Amino acid sequence: MQKNIRNFAIIAHVDHGKSTLADRFIELTGALSSRELREQVLDTMEIERERGITIKAQTARLKYRSRSGQEYTLNMIDTPGHVDFSYEVSRSLAACEGAVLVVDVSQGVEAQTLANAYLAIQNDLVIIPVMNKIDLPQIDLDLALEQLEHIVGLKKEEALLVSAKKGLGIEDVLESIVERIPPPKGNVDAPLKALLFDSWFDPYRGVIVLVRIIDGCLRAGDRIRLMSNGAEYLAEEIGYLTPKPVKVKALETGEVGYLIAGIKNLAHARIGETITLASHPVSEALPGFKEAKPMVFCGLYPAGDSNIDELRVALEKLRLTDASLHFEPEHSPALGFGFRAGFLGLLHREIVQERLEREFNLNLITTAPSVSYRVVTNKGEVLEIHNPSELPEPQFIERIEEPIIEALILTPDRYLGPLLQLLDDRRGQQKRLEYISTNRVILDYLIPLNEVVYDFYNQLKSLSQGYASMDYELAGYREEPLVRLDILVNYEEVDALSVIVHKDKVYYVGRALVDRLRRAIPRQQFEVIIQAAVGKRVIARETVKPFRKDVLAKLYGGDYTRKMKVLEKQKEGKKRMKRVGRVDIPQEAFLAILEVK
Repeated sequence: MQKNIRNFAIIAHVDHGKSTLADRFIELTGALSSRELREQVLDTMEIERERGITIKAQTARLKYRSRSGQEYTLNMIDTPGHVDFSYEVSRSLAACEGAVLVVDVSQGVEAQTLANAYLAIQNDLVIIPVMNKIDLPQIDLDLALEQLEHIVGLKKEEALLVSAKKGLGIEDVLESIVERIPPPKGNVDAPLKALLFDSWFDPYRGVIVLVRIIDGCLRAGDRIRLMSNGAEYLAEEIGYLTPKPVKVKALETGEVGYLIAGIKNLAHARIGETITLASHPVSEALPGFKEAKPMVFCGLYPAGDSNIDELRVALEKLRLTDASLHFEPEHSPALGFGFRAGFLGLLHREIVQERLEREFNLNLITTAPSVSYRVVTNKGEVLEIHNPSELPEPQFIERIEEPIIEALILTPDRYLGPLLQLLDDRRGQQKRLEYISTNRVILDYLIPLNEVVYDFYNQLKSLSQGYASMDYELAGYREEPLVRLDILVNYEEVDALSVIVHKDKVYYVGRALVDRLRRAIPRQQFEVIIQAAVGKRVIARETVKPFRKDVLAKLYGGDYTRKMKVLEKQKEGKKRMKRVGRVDIPQEAFLAILEVK
């Protein structure tokens, strides 16, 4: 019955207890037996369990009998908390009517708490605030409730007090979900209209998609049509997740479930796709999702026994589960054929690389991350540059514009001094500094994205002893005096090591870069010269000394010219080696760029 369905997502800042709360919901409703239950049961990826973070949104259907005796079907989505995975959150919220906003009372309202609450408000969802971890000692509950009211704008009287770890107050949250969140709207008698909001690849069944039925009904055996490309498939199996897959004959209006239709073409199962019946299609597709715009780019190249075709297939399969991943082929003289990939942030880049290496057994070399620049040429052409090596020569450039983000940073005031210094060093421009409580400050800054890419987040956490949190969004582009810094190894340019930096910082970055590369590139039988150059002008140089055999060990006595002759012979040999020798640049050399502050 449609009036007894509730669709909701759990949203919060990182580590505020979303997945633990989801565990308690599953436990209380009996969706899994006690033998099947484990901590963070919805975090199915090995990398999620190792890092203790949610990367992929997961769904589960729960059966709940309320205190009034009525039985409800609860479709729950557990979402990630990190800013890099906010696209997962926005997709999940499109399939819901309500959201449970979790706040850790020991930490208070954090940056992503605010960002996710605004996402839910933009989607016109009912928000249920839940104050978690009330069992911890030395918490200031009144302060956390004040922050909820003054920062987020939710009434503190509506907040529920729980401990997801101890299982306190969990039933009150479920009661609030059935009372406050409205049932889904939709016309049962209308033609089928379903929103595809998630998908993954199964090597035996093809693409498995998660759908939310907006109107009509989807039955096993129906012939379906994907509206964006007109492709038709037979619905072989439909069902729902508890989180175990359970087969059903039909999914009704308002329900969330999975669909297997033998889709082999990965491009057909796009996130945001509208699914309808081939025999009775709807006239208008759903608006879908705004495409995620990548903010950080880097090159991915196969190394060792991996090849370019394996990498292409792996990226296509990964893009199916991660719609915010973008990639296109590119070629580097130094590294050969590979892909230029776009990510939402550095953590996203790190997770994608780790998944490619683990799940697809690939050996990869990743280049230093860069951002997307806008270049206006003398002829008035506007170019979008994702790779520093694509930057035209200075004489053809009228101006370069770099992306600017608006960063919202919440921090205790005792760390304000070091953080203001950090933001100043990173060319930040203050918009707002406001005390939101007696000892808590909110900072609103405009910062070039290029300055945030390199080690900014680690320094923010280090300077604030882990207490500061940050959320950001793209705020446009700004003209800046930027130049390309090239790295030459034995007088040959290594395009994969090129970076774009601000003119005022170019010497400092060049000096630090060649120094780190000197330590990262192993010694050879010949001398390796590392140079940093802007155009034709070399601004910094380091040398990796060669291994050198003691050729004088066997000589004794006689004229000194004997020794000189042997040394000259060795010198000539080293020169020949240098001409034909090739320096293999290890992955550590590319990572060294990330450490340059």
